[in-house]
Amino acid sequence: MKAATILSCAALLAVPLLHAEAGPTFIPDATFSGSALAGWHTLGSASWKANDGEITASGGEGWLVLDKPYQDSALYTSFRCTGPCNTGILMRMEKRDEGSTGVMLAVEGDSLVCYRVMIDANGKITSKTALRRAGGQARYAPPPPPPGETRPARGVPPPLPPPPPGVTLMSHPPRGLQPGWNQIEVLLDAEIIRAFLDDGGGEASAAAENMDEYGPMALYVGPGSEVSFKDVAWKNIAIKSHPDEVVGAGFRMQRINEFFYGWSAAAADFNHDGKIDIVSGPFIYYGPSFRDSSEIYPNEAYNTSTQYPAKDWIERAADFNGDGWPDVLTSGRGVGADLYINPHGEMRRWKHYHVVDSIFGEETILRDIDGDGKPELIYTSGDGYISYAKPDPKDVSAKWIIHHISERGPWPPHGIGAGDINQDGRIDILDAEGWWEQPAAGADSGPWKFHPVPFGRWARTSAGGCDMAVYDVNGDGLPDVVTTLQSHGWGLAWFEQKRDKATGEISFVRHDVMGMHFDKNAGGVSFSQPHGTAMADVNGDGIPDFIVGKRVFSHLDDFYDPDPYGPAVLYWYQTVRDPKAPGGARLVPHLIHNRSGAGSDILATDLNGDGRVDIVVATRSGTYIFWNEAKGAPRTEKAAKK
Repeated sequence: MKAATILSCAALLAVPLLHAEAGPTFIPDATFSGSALAGWHTLGSASWKANDGEITASGGEGWLVLDKPYQDSALYTSFRCTGPCNTGILMRMEKRDEGSTGVMLAVEGDSLVCYRVMIDANGKITSKTALRRAGGQARYAPPPPPPGETRPARGVPPPLPPPPPGVTLMSHPPRGLQPGWNQIEVLLDAEIIRAFLDDGGGEASAAAENMDEYGPMALYVGPGSEVSFKDVAWKNIAIKSHPDEVVGAGFRMQRINEFFYGWSAAAADFNHDGKIDIVSGPFIYYGPSFRDSSEIYPNEAYNTSTQYPAKDWIERAADFNGDGWPDVLTSGRGVGADLYINPHGEMRRWKHYHVVDSIFGEETILRDIDGDGKPELIYTSGDGYISYAKPDPKDVSAKWIIHHISERGPWPPHGIGAGDINQDGRIDILDAEGWWEQPAAGADSGPWKFHPVPFGRWARTSAGGCDMAVYDVNGDGLPDVVTTLQSHGWGLAWFEQKRDKATGEISFVRHDVMGMHFDKNAGGVSFSQPHGTAMADVNGDGIPDFIVGKRVFSHLDDFYDPDPYGPAVLYWYQTVRDPKAPGGARLVPHLIHNRSGAGSDILATDLNGDGRVDIVVATRSGTYIFWNEAKGAPRTEKAAKK
């Protein structure tokens, strides 16, 4: 998302639904277990006891205080209330005169509220002041408005349209306290406190006002309540870990730019010298060395901490005007699409035209949807449609011709794909909510039939991945779907296609490959923000594989997203057909690099004609080529003779 979303610190908690997955988004420094409260001390009249990792408090007002102080920290716990649920978590408990102060996330009835509290020597809250809302995509709260002035919430997107009539889409996270156990995660970083109830069902963020305070965290029980806590885990988030750089086996890394110019790359022979070149951001990098470059539009590097690319979230290359020279198309959420016309090898900046106004999706793809031999731009539009656009054949400078293939609906901004799902010879289109079947009458013959399938998962942010892959994973002859489940969260899965023998009806069975840190993950690999993806046969065995990487600072340099400072990893998942595995296949992770990650997508193509798929990523730390030099990897006959 580009626009900052400011969440109220008094977020209303509504109707109970199903529980979210339980567990912290961070890898804890410690987790409470056992039946003794060693390392903690109590304050106040409440009685605290522990048994087999579960802590229970009742009998008055009081605190269970961790002995160790922190400044920037995170705490996760499951909690359950008997009677009124007057409870909360205190951060940075600092001594003041005869008492203490701190920043408190309180659970009060139906709401989460952030307070500055004063506590006396007997553990009673003597005063509490609600903190002003702040947060969103920022690490530092903006200054408060002058007295008497109010400011509207910044960057709050307009509500999405409702689903089409008769269509049921994926459920969102539960809101409100659920019967039994609930999960809460609180992070206080710099001057902003954020809290997430049941992985996003209730959220709060506020300005702590003083980032220099330092002290322990504590659990709270209020008068008249009995509260149990378990799975209590905490972490010092002031520590950021940077692993030694590792390039995966079979790859050689070449960093062709060390600055942040965009999140995508494309390849073509732009200067007609018979060698493949790379375009990324404003630059063409000329093959075969990729050491020389020239700009197609004026370059300006972005601040890696606080800025998004102005236009090149996704970059594609194709001959859009039919003159025999590859052009460049950039697109981005909220900025539309711009076409840059190749000047036939002249060393100058390229003429450009704004060809699509309204793009809501963070990913766009090129596919030949209508069978005319030319690729179309497929995307989620800003007015609530799944659409494709193509150049006006009469005027290269004109706005592109747009066709809506869906009904208007709340289609997520993440996840877009194309492939022949039903094997009728026509390309279908997918997003996180399902797939649209291209009609026999043609791509532009009206709305396509929609088949709801939950190809994503809603949590703290919207559901859906990036470029969704369609290929036969298990070798049964039916096209399956491989995708990340949430670009700004967690999850990678493949969806096995099933067909009813009598009716031919298509359904999908989800097979999870990667989840959160505590899940059972293929190869023990787990990372958040799997925003960039691609499909390619990396090892040359004739079976497509899936490539995926973490988009670091995906929502800027802050804790808006889960585990934002985890290693910037890039992996390829080998498709292994195995009749003993669930669904008949496994996706096995292999590291490509642990310090680059991916941008909004990944380029996978043979750059040097040796028959091996190379990988290019454009990220906040620069643009990288990973040359595929795996020994024994099959090569094309043409490449082998060179």
